[in-house]
Amino acid sequence: MTAPRTAVALLVLAACSRGPAGPAPLDTRAETCASCRMAVSDARFAAQLDAPSEEPRFFDDVGCLRDWLAAHPRLPRGAVAWVADHRTKAWARAARAAYAEAPAVETPMASHLLAFADAASRAADPAAAGARPLGPSEVFGPHGPPDGAP
Repeated sequence: MTAPRTAVALLVLAACSRGPAGPAPLDTRAETCASCRMAVSDARFAAQLDAPSEEPRFFDDVGCLRDWLAAHPRLPRGAVAWVADHRTKAWARAARAAYAEAPAVETPMASHLLAFADAASRAADPAAAGARPLGPSEVFGPHGPPDGAP
């Protein structure tokens, strides 16, 4: 193999072996929930699962992500779950996010779970006022959502 071919092969191998670069952009006009098949039309409640060499899976409700993960415990190495901050719609790693159970807030699949990048964002969102604060393990179980670890 010539030197240029070797260099190209190494670059392709390096690109394939890295984990996901980050959350994929959400197209609320086109994406459907990987769990319930409803449209992911409200970015405030969205979640996604990214795994190396796979298309991202979107969810319309944090509860759908939770249920899908419970039904699919074997994930590809390097998988990362993301949740949209209810207040800002920015993606945050699900394992590091703050959550709230807000019975007064109608979520797409009635989980009443809201996600936030951190506790400060949760405190700043009027929708979370009076809601029960939760951590990742309370939403997803003792192991929490996948965060890129093997």
